[in-house]
Amino acid sequence: MEATGTDEVEKIKSKFMSAWHNMKYSWVLKTKTYFSRNSPVFLLGKCYHFKTEESGELSTDGANFDKINTEISGNVEEFRKDFISRIWLTYREEFPQIKGSALTTDCGWGCTLRTGQMLLAQGLMLHFLGRAWVWPEALDMDSDSESWTSHTVRKLTASFEASLTAERDPKILPQPQAQPQRGTRRNWDVNERRNEAYHRKIISWFGDSPLAAFGLHQLIEYGKKSGKMAGDWYGPAVVAHILRKAVEEAKDPELQGVTVYVAQDCTVYSSDVIDRQCSFMDSGKAGTKAVIILVPVRLGGERTNTDYLEFVKGILSLEYCVGIIGGRPKQSYYFAGFQDDSLIYMDPHYCQSFVDVSIKDFPLESFHCPSPKKMSFKKMDPSCTIGFYCRTVQDFEKASEEITKKQALLPQTATHFSPHP
Repeated sequence: MEATGTDEVEKIKSKFMSAWHNMKYSWVLKTKTYFSRNSPVFLLGKCYHFKTEESGELSTDGANFDKINTEISGNVEEFRKDFISRIWLTYREEFPQIKGSALTTDCGWGCTLRTGQMLLAQGLMLHFLGRAWVWPEALDMDSDSESWTSHTVRKLTASFEASLTAERDPKILPQPQAQPQRGTRRNWDVNERRNEAYHRKIISWFGDSPLAAFGLHQLIEYGKKSGKMAGDWYGPAVVAHILRKAVEEAKDPELQGVTVYVAQDCTVYSSDVIDRQCSFMDSGKAGTKAVIILVPVRLGGERTNTDYLEFVKGILSLEYCVGIIGGRPKQSYYFAGFQDDSLIYMDPHYCQSFVDVSIKDFPLESFHCPSPKKMSFKKMDPSCTIGFYCRTVQDFEKASEEITKKQALLPQTATHFSPHP
């Protein structure tokens, strides 16, 4: 009887915490983000221009697109597809219990691990899919899905158009019109089917189960060697080393062509990187590996030094950049771009239900964020980890040249990081 009573208490506690998490973390998808038409937007090395001679605002349903230059409309759509196609990894609940703990959720403590996952996922997307790939369903998520996106997709997938309003005194937007029903799925060619298979495989590597190569359960196991346990808060530098270890220990043959290098004291030693790229595969065959370079840095003292702003923008504009593990103090975000002096990011602070990625055709919607968010650079925590992806040694050499040029954007008093022989 006593055991039964304890079980009931635990069930009630679990339900209460679930409700609390959903209430506490759901606000992140409800706030609007405003983008200027007059400044370019950069997203992981790609630049989008929204400037138009026409005045006015874009409604939430895009009803006044006919009044806007076709080119600007196309750029908005391209940006939306690009952003939504990035893999979004957030807090989850009700996943298998983490070894050595009673935890079945990472709400409240796992945000830096999640942003680290997002950065690594972007590196793997570049490796297997290329930067030009976009998810064909990005602008047409399944309206019949039971995930949170079924409720928000109509409002949020079009929120970027709504955000292209005046920063001050926004007008009242017209009510959204009913969305047309989704048509039948088109026939995919061989290449599209191949890309979709990799899309799903990459997400499955980040599943919330003990067997997933880069899932929360595995990352926590690797974090124990750094003195971190489930429920602890993880910093960007620690996460960099955890990701390196996770890639080193990955068993999937598909991952043997990727390695991770973590910079030492803000210095990337070129010879070490090239040695990693030219190391033998487990199969014994020689071959050049792609490398994901992680550079833990501190951009100031207690607060971020604004002298680093142009440097950070320069880094995010590089085609080799896979984002930044950063955020506000004690709140980690995945920074993927910028406009003017604001950073564009994906927020892991949204509690979603566990998705079993081992099931064929598991739902993809909850792994893609329909709405970008912005934050002033001044609010950025100075501690962060910057990521780069280089497919070949030649790519690394070119990236090194580009990064070295970006050093000119730093003041003499600032801490530099750069490739070193």
